Amino acid sequence: MTKALTYDSINVGDAMPTFTSDPLTRTHLVRYAGASGDFNPLHHDETFAKMFGMPRVISHGMLVMGITGRAITEWIDDKNLRKFGVRFSAMTEPMDLDDPNSKARATIIVTGKVVEKFEEAGEKRIRCEVQSADGLGSVKIMGSFVAAVS
Repeated sequence: MTKALTYDSINVGDAMPTFTSDPLTRTHLVRYAGASGDFNPLHHDETFAKMFGMPRVISHGMLVMGITGRAITEWIDDKNLRKFGVRFSAMTEPMDLDDPNSKARATIIVTGKVVEKFEEAGEKRIRCEVQSADGLGSVKIMGSFVAAVS
């Protein structure tokens, strides 16, 4: 968490801090597959991915959602996160050493802003919109979250 947020210090329209991930690599995908149990070959088998018309393997959508969640909890203490939901809008590809655009394509940049302040269940809360895009501007996730603030 970057700083203690208070209800009075946050305004509708305020931006959350921009979060930039390290570029995703195939090693990240293999580690995530092991941790999650999602061994779909689209995430690790290049030949299989190409059979489905993809230029390379793709990241797990939930891995990108996890990066988005990390960006949120770098700003909002995770114990204060009340709701978090996303819509997946595009696939994310890992970095390739032979592709000059791959570092930007595999880097996730998370941005967001406060869209509402309200009280619910005896708590002061904020609702924020969040978006995750790659370094080339392709939006991967659009979502929202609700957090309690003091």
